[in-house]
Amino acid sequence: MTELAWKKSTRSNAGGDCVEVATPTRAVLVRDSKDQTGPILSFDTTQWAGFVDGIKADKLHP
Repeated sequence: MTELAWKKSTRSNAGGDCVEVATPTRAVLVRDSKDQTGPILSFDTTQWAGFVDGIKADKLHP
């Protein structure tokens, strides 16, 4: 398997409360930066785009 290129936001803080994202073909993978061997969430690109759009529109409140 090819090594994934995980990326953190440039807005991540030094406290380590971050997620990392990798974008292999036709998917977006997300993991906790503090637990790099832990679970990985997988989204298709349409789901991820909807999530990001919801954040930008400030529509993701509990």
